[in-house]
Amino acid sequence: QVQLAESGGGLVQAGGSLRLSCAASGRTFSKYAMGWFRQVPGKEREFVATISGSGASTFYADSVKGRFTISRDNAKNTVYLQMDSLKPEDTAVYYCASSGFPYYSPRRYGYWGQGTQVTVSS
Repeated sequence: QVQLAESGGGLVQAGGSLRLSCAASGRTFSKYAMGWFRQVPGKEREFVATISGSGASTFYADSVKGRFTISRDNAKNTVYLQMDSLKPEDTAVYYCASSGFPYYSPRRYGYWGQGTQVTVSS
């Protein structure tokens, strides 16, 4: 059983930065890819970024490329999402999830955290 817990969300002005963290427990963290997704009410959960188990490969949604950076510290069982140059349209609940491969589809991820709210004011 994998347990994931996000932290670091909050309220920030447009152009500002936040760093989200996701702490994992329950199995060998480095063997699994980790993803970040986001969701706003009434819309489907949206892919943001994913990283391979080793951290060597990262992939981003076009909407965040160049502004967000995903990374991981396998010694701390933690994955991060550094979010810079935030825009109001980045406002959402952000979730981390684990999978066997750095997929884009949320349906390929079996374990999820509870989510953390990010609000970007204009």
